[in-house]
Amino acid sequence: MVPDHRQAVALGAEEVQLIGGEPTLHPGFVAIARHAVDSGLRVRVYSNLFRIRDEHWRLLEHPRVRLATTYHSSVAAEHDEVTGRPGSHEATRANIVEAVRRGIAVKVAVLHAGDQACAERARAELEAFGVRDVHVGRVRAVGNAAGTTLPSTAELCGRCGDRRATVLPGGDVAVCEIGRFLTAGNVQGAGLDSVCPARSGPRRARSSRGGRT
Repeated sequence: MVPDHRQAVALGAEEVQLIGGEPTLHPGFVAIARHAVDSGLRVRVYSNLFRIRDEHWRLLEHPRVRLATTYHSSVAAEHDEVTGRPGSHEATRANIVEAVRRGIAVKVAVLHAGDQACAERARAELEAFGVRDVHVGRVRAVGNAAGTTLPSTAELCGRCGDRRATVLPGGDVAVCEIGRFLTAGNVQGAGLDSVCPARSGPRRARSSRGGRT
């Protein structure tokens, strides 16, 4: 069983990020997030914002919960091609607008594969919606984006494992949510401190849950 959030708090964690796949598809998503908040953690939900239910909005409105998503393009066909899901652009775009309307601070990543102009158009559209936190970056060749290429540490930011760790669905602990191919142990049947010893300074724990994006 994946360790309880209280173990992360005991090790000095201040924030947990729920990502996936898509975390909102997990049947226990809301309960997991609320348990983390009740344990004293801030919670960041990284969602594709394809399908957000009323109970999700109520959770996202909590002051200790933050929201993040990815907006692949201001052009619907381009966004849908990346996600592989027709209609995903319309849904994500509408839910970003809804988050802003509800006063929910949303962080949006705009990732490009070399077309900087396209990314800047998406940034301008998001800012016009009222999104204040937009980050433009390149697609890194890890995870699904790597295709048949072997993952490389050259694609990582260099801060992996620096007061952060990612607990994967099977209990493996990786250095970050992007560098999932770099694992340091497994917490199945053991405490989180068996892999992540306590140290001074704030720590961020990330949990990968949910289905496929």
